[in-house]
Amino acid sequence: MKRKDFLQLSTKAALFLGLTSSIACKDEIDDAASKTLAMKATGSAFGLKAPKIDKVRVGIIGAGNRGQTLIQMFDWLIKNNHAKVVAISDLKKEKTDKLNKHLKKTHNYTADAYFGNPDEWKKLADRDDIDLLIICTPWEWHTPMALYGMEKGKHVASEVPIAFTLEDCWKLIETAERTQKHCMMMENCCFNNEELWVLNMVNQGVFGDLTHAEGAYIHDLRKHLLDDTYYEDQWRIKHHLKKDGNFYTTHGLGPISQYMDIGRGDTYDHIVSMSSREKSLSNAAKKHGAPQFANVVCGDMNTSLIKTKLGKTIMIQFDVHTGRPYDRLNTVVGTKAVHEGYPSKLYINKEELEWWGHRWLDEKNYQEYREKYNHPLWAKLKEQISDNSVGHGGMDFVMIYRLIRCLNKGIPLDINVYDSVLWSSITPLSELSVAQNSSSVKVPDFTGGTWKNKAKSEMLRDV
Repeated sequence: MKRKDFLQLSTKAALFLGLTSSIACKDEIDDAASKTLAMKATGSAFGLKAPKIDKVRVGIIGAGNRGQTLIQMFDWLIKNNHAKVVAISDLKKEKTDKLNKHLKKTHNYTADAYFGNPDEWKKLADRDDIDLLIICTPWEWHTPMALYGMEKGKHVASEVPIAFTLEDCWKLIETAERTQKHCMMMENCCFNNEELWVLNMVNQGVFGDLTHAEGAYIHDLRKHLLDDTYYEDQWRIKHHLKKDGNFYTTHGLGPISQYMDIGRGDTYDHIVSMSSREKSLSNAAKKHGAPQFANVVCGDMNTSLIKTKLGKTIMIQFDVHTGRPYDRLNTVVGTKAVHEGYPSKLYINKEELEWWGHRWLDEKNYQEYREKYNHPLWAKLKEQISDNSVGHGGMDFVMIYRLIRCLNKGIPLDINVYDSVLWSSITPLSELSVAQNSSSVKVPDFTGGTWKNKAKSEMLRDV
């Protein structure tokens, strides 16, 4: 099946691809699933190199919570002449004003602002003097804005997830391959200190052969979801009223996929997903005067299991309803070592099977591993990371730094369009599995078979 034919599928396929709450009978779902599995990609955007850009001209779409943080991550790059924010867009003028206030105070200039009309962002994307679009808008806008940007000759970097239907996943693949423009999902957790340390240990053989990993997005967001000012028009909670699955896969899956060389010698094969019953978010809505949000469809906890082509297993969890400490798990299991996050702890397997070894490394030995295998990127950028710790402890800065410097040097990005789409696709696939009583669902090959080519994560390069 050609991709253009796929995008013109009947209503049956739309039920599968959009995964509304009114999912039809199993035969219709299976029919649509078989069609998406028949889709093909060329893999031509893997290892994509674009011409060098000495100073990357940036347009930021979305000046809300993320936009206000990310613009600060450009400060060092602007001061060192690697990038310049030339235009910003948001529905509200007061938000673009806030970003411009920062630029004026820090760099003594202001960017051109587009606001008011819902389509004003297109005027920004139409400009000839922009190389890169940064997309920080509600989820449903990520794919259309990325597609429009690539069609207008721009590289694009989107907040997570880059897509939440399989139709959008295929559109992004087709457009990136045809236009040969970079399309990156900005999964900041891949650039965090702990995750890069673990990746470096995996690369240097500390874990031996990996067999299993666990990741999660466990984050009590009840206050944010119910707050009528935090998310514009409370867009985020509305997803929880319509669908059931894992809506935020990439914080856990991104780092795990890099540990496991997913897309570079292995890939996901199939997924099984189930959700618990829902109690916490609806109770909070009733208690805090928001009864319009009490009919929650999404379960409190979603647990998804993924098996890779080479037989590794991944557990991914999602819970933003329950009052509990923040956790991304970041568990990695190998034949020689095991790591668990939150708090970070490391176990080194004793080959002589000394059972007294059933303990995590003590603080002294743990710190020896931290120092020995610290990712060189964090050592290199120690001063800049310290100055930009407001960006999730520094990982936001490292992410933007790497993105801009890769474009400066004309080399492949750390996260490509295939990574971005694959990690995001687990959302609609989880919804499908949940809707089918937690049945197994095949994961499409978005790479055109290029996943079989062995390679190491681009995060291991010095840029």
